[in-house]
Amino acid sequence: MRRLYQQVADAIRTRIRSGEFAVGTRLAAERLLAAEYQVSRPTIREAIIALEIAGFVEVRVGSGVYVVSRTGDGTTPTELDIGPFELLEARRLIESDVAAISADRIDDLQLTRLENLLREMEDENKAGAVGERADRDFHLTIAEGTQNSAMVSTVSHLWEIRETSPMLINMLDRARSHGVQPMIEDHGTILKALQDRDPKAASEAMHNHLGRVIESLLSITETDAVERAKNETEALRRRLQGPGRNTP
Repeated sequence: MRRLYQQVADAIRTRIRSGEFAVGTRLAAERLLAAEYQVSRPTIREAIIALEIAGFVEVRVGSGVYVVSRTGDGTTPTELDIGPFELLEARRLIESDVAAISADRIDDLQLTRLENLLREMEDENKAGAVGERADRDFHLTIAEGTQNSAMVSTVSHLWEIRETSPMLINMLDRARSHGVQPMIEDHGTILKALQDRDPKAASEAMHNHLGRVIESLLSITETDAVERAKNETEALRRRLQGPGRNTP
């Protein structure tokens, strides 16, 4: 199955190669592309990242997305892996259920391991480590707590994709460059729910955590910074003017 972001990336690539989107020009705002292709903004974000990896466009922070080549580097979007937001959506669904099951079955040794991993995560954050090993092991230990090998294999596979996909690597590198690190408080909330043997709380804590990860990556990879700043400035101007006053 060809993924939706790949279809959008192929369509934009065709327009770049035809010259409709000339080298040096700025692509339309993300929201306009999303409306044109009738997809979500995260899907447009994934398509842009795929095109950047393939050498067709360049994302310039605070400015936008610019066409830099009509031919790219030979990599096509169909050769790239699963999209970052597609993966996170799957993780949020699957790992939330895994956490709920684990809350009923996890043993004391595994809970102790989670406590140790949480401390390691804090140490990695303080040291500015980029490997995020403790974060990965934390999630895998929760899966192991289900005592279900199929669930362990599923979560392990999702993390393998996260660590090997060109799309994911590109996005995570950007996140790290902006100082994004594993969320200690979120992981602490998940651990507390597991210690309380509360499946509902564990599921909600995992769901909320991965939801915040999605929002964080959406913010970091925002390509419409100029448009957003313009809108915020205009909104501030209107508030300062007050009712009944016109722009000079």
